[in-house]
Amino acid sequence: MNIDINQQLAVIKRGAEELLIEAELVEKLRLSIKSGNPLRIKAGFDPTAPDLHLGHTVLINKLRQFQELGHHVLFLIGDFTGMIGDPTGKSATRPPLTAEQVQENAKSYTAQVFKILKPEQTEVVFNSKWLNNLGAAGMLKLAASHTVAQMLERDDFSKRYKSNQPIAIHEFLYPLLQGYDSVALKADVELGGTDQKFNLLMGRELQKQAGMAQQCVLTMPLLEGLDGVNKMSKSLGNYIGINEPPEIIFAKIMSISDELMWRYIELLSFESLETIQHWKADVAAGANPRNIKVSFAQEIVTRFHSQADATKALDDFQTRAKGGIPDEVPNVSVNIDADTIGIGQLLKLAGMVESVSEAGRLIDQGGIKLDGEKVMDKARMLNKGITIVAQVGKRKFANVTIV
Repeated sequence: MNIDINQQLAVIKRGAEELLIEAELVEKLRLSIKSGNPLRIKAGFDPTAPDLHLGHTVLINKLRQFQELGHHVLFLIGDFTGMIGDPTGKSATRPPLTAEQVQENAKSYTAQVFKILKPEQTEVVFNSKWLNNLGAAGMLKLAASHTVAQMLERDDFSKRYKSNQPIAIHEFLYPLLQGYDSVALKADVELGGTDQKFNLLMGRELQKQAGMAQQCVLTMPLLEGLDGVNKMSKSLGNYIGINEPPEIIFAKIMSISDELMWRYIELLSFESLETIQHWKADVAAGANPRNIKVSFAQEIVTRFHSQADATKALDDFQTRAKGGIPDEVPNVSVNIDADTIGIGQLLKLAGMVESVSEAGRLIDQGGIKLDGEKVMDKARMLNKGITIVAQVGKRKFANVTIV
């Protein structure tokens, strides 16, 4: 708690998009140091998907940095608001999750976040604890705090309204409920993506109306996916999941461009700013950026798996880069009724492609090998009783036995 305010600000602002309001945060930090009481740092997550990817961890990494400075993290799981569905960035009303879906996804969240956060400095909270008790009267009072015109100042609501896209009444409640979470938790700082700015400021406003000290707001940029263009998203297929196998995480990181690498490092690495500046100077002087990408990939794999997994992932990547087959390849059995099976159907049943047509496209592109030989004939049939090493692209391998 005795870390200099300027040092704390440098860490807090690293990679951040916007800090509102810096002078207020300086005063909060001054009082924190004087009293020895840590700041209460809030970030909310709607459990809409059970698996986290690196895009999600941008916020979680920042929470960890606050912990390193001695502060207390409020990891909020929106089990109540998750049943509404965050309308941020949506062009249509989002279907709400059931209570069962929310609870199942929440369990997965908590299992994953402690790969980054310190449990002893983390308080996992569920907003149903206070929102369930708000009641109809409390909800009406909350709804009366803002006008429809104020809600339509939010960019996505405004666009939908102007384009005659429907906006359900309950969607207006979402930012109000998120803001009320800050009142209930007495948050000093709230973190969110740049697309959450309206909701984060709502917390400040409701705290002010409640006669409380207003939280500061720290927005973090949205991480681009592997394509370097779109926001990282599982639905777009441009993501790196933190629960993916080590060799997949490693290979995906190695596939990003040298330019995008620096953005990933700034937002995701726990290396010091001085180390990163040293790396940039080395590259400017002629060093190969691939070596830095390897170090970064190993850091990420170690964080979500282990050091041994990171070492093995590097070995596997180097082997594949040379066109070889890794030492350890998963074994898959495919059961067929006939005596033969087509390559596309085999790869689909083995879980290596989504469809036969995808296999066909990959064969046309030269992206499929059997026993190290590139497949040229999409109509080729394989006999029952054999085992082959199938390779799809550079990363997927399997010993496939046809039975």
